[in-house]
Amino acid sequence: AALRAKVVCVLFDDPVMGFPPQYLRESIPVVSRYADGQPIPKPRSSTEHKPGTLLGCVSGELGLRSFVEGRGHEFIVTSSKDGPDSSFDRHLPDAEVVISQPFWPAYMTFERIARAPKLKLCVTAGVGSDHIDLAAACAHNITVAEVTQSNSISVAEHAVMMTLALVRNYLPSCGWVVRGGWNIADCTSHAYDIEGMHVGSVGAGRIGLAVLKRMKPFDVHLHYTDRHRLPEETEQELGLTYHATVESMVPVCDVVTINCPLHVGTELMFNEELIYKMKRGAYLVNTARGKICERDAVAKAIEECQLAGYAGDVWFPEPPSWDHPWRCMPRHGMTPHVAGATLAAQHRYAQGVREILERYFDDRPIRPEYIVVEDGKLSGVGAHSYDLGDTTEGSATAGQFDAGTSRGM
Repeated sequence: AALRAKVVCVLFDDPVMGFPPQYLRESIPVVSRYADGQPIPKPRSSTEHKPGTLLGCVSGELGLRSFVEGRGHEFIVTSSKDGPDSSFDRHLPDAEVVISQPFWPAYMTFERIARAPKLKLCVTAGVGSDHIDLAAACAHNITVAEVTQSNSISVAEHAVMMTLALVRNYLPSCGWVVRGGWNIADCTSHAYDIEGMHVGSVGAGRIGLAVLKRMKPFDVHLHYTDRHRLPEETEQELGLTYHATVESMVPVCDVVTINCPLHVGTELMFNEELIYKMKRGAYLVNTARGKICERDAVAKAIEECQLAGYAGDVWFPEPPSWDHPWRCMPRHGMTPHVAGATLAAQHRYAQGVREILERYFDDRPIRPEYIVVEDGKLSGVGAHSYDLGDTTEGSATAGQFDAGTSRGM
């Protein structure tokens, strides 16, 4: 790192209703290791924030300002990330380090990378670095790192929640209560039991496997497809049926949950052709990345009842425009990109970013499990999970979102 590096950090806006005067819980559970034994982030420096507080927004600053500035570096935090006049674009030419979250991504396109001659490190505060043109990062010898596993269980829990909410028709039923009704027939006309259904996961990595483990107690039939097949003992323990391709899996499933990374091999995977190979009346849950699904094909399948429901927290681009069809189509369970941004997850990925920055500033190796791109090639978790290429095309339309339209709602 330079003696005085510019670190540009793009975070989501502060809460429009203000920070909570008091958090609902006094603490968050303590986790020392992840399910596979990987240790949680362990920065050497002490943190100033209390675990369980908002860190991913602008004022939260990932709890990094004192640390970064204490090392003699410049620290810029902004939520203005889209369009040529954004604060991010103004600071980018001098940036050595860029930090961004999947929930409010600063899209690092080929054009932006070309305008950042001093850029050496892109850090994803969370998991999933598809908002970065990985081919361009390789070509410019930029290191890309993410905080692997920091919010994987958070996302898996969200996927299970959305699956149950869709099948049981939970959100419309809650809506009847909010509107003062007691319309049991309306609520139950689209409500089913998940017991006995066939549930399939596209992807069986850390998130996909966690989803499958959490669905097993519901007495469902579990299926999965992944380019890395699980060990035989894991398949037997969970009662999994393996499918070599997604095309062979989706026709037998009542619920399909997408838990794979977005890269050039999965971009627009769920197009009209694949969706119409699914069972009529199947449910599709996507907490992976919005661009894995073709926007208009999903909306059409919902309108024509090919899909009984669609839920997810991922869109493309992010934030989506106010007239995005997934906002208003029937039988959806969409949320903003929040599955991996719980207060516990924010603490873990903030700690991970601190650890990565410590190692970078001290010229120490970054953990291999955090590395996506290094020395001009996919490496570490990147070599295992991604195909080299670019999935940022079309991201410029994120500038069409008007944050003012959501204020006060």
